[in-house]
Amino acid sequence: MTEHTHSDSTPAPEQAEQACPPAPQTDGATPTAAAQAETPPPAEAAHAELAALRQRVAELNDQLLRALADADNTRRRAEEEMAKARKFAVEQLAESLLPVVDSLEAGLNVQEATLEQLREGMQATLRQLVSALQRHKITPIAPAAGERFDPHQHQAISMVPAEQPANTVVATLQKGYLIHERVLRPALVTVAAPASA
Repeated sequence: MTEHTHSDSTPAPEQAEQACPPAPQTDGATPTAAAQAETPPPAEAAHAELAALRQRVAELNDQLLRALADADNTRRRAEEEMAKARKFAVEQLAESLLPVVDSLEAGLNVQEATLEQLREGMQATLRQLVSALQRHKITPIAPAAGERFDPHQHQAISMVPAEQPANTVVATLQKGYLIHERVLRPALVTVAAPASA
């Protein structure tokens, strides 16, 4: 009896599995080129950017502190200059008034002065005083009769009947004074009343 050899060409199950290529995975486990391009930057780049931002913040903070210090120094210097200017202005005015004081004292020391001499001495002293005031831009307000009444520079004491237009100065009772174009004291005046009906 002869032995029959099985010559079936169907592969064994183990061989079938080896012949088939593996199926592609669809669960996203293997990254693609597009996915790799979308990955975040490495940690080193993030640390470098954070360090740069911190340095910029430090620079801006330093600039702010310097600006605040400069502003404070400027304010202090301005206050000191204003204080010095006020003090110096008073010193200058006082220095200008000293000759007036000297003249008054000299006049009082004269024991036997005539009325004319006293008058001349008073006029000379007044000229010294007016000159001292003018050097410090203190000028008189003395409106002439008929000048228009100016409420900014004149103070009306009364309204009187007069043969001149209403609201004009009739007489100046006391001079006023300006200091650098600002009213130091208004002139006291009488004003023409409107004509009665």
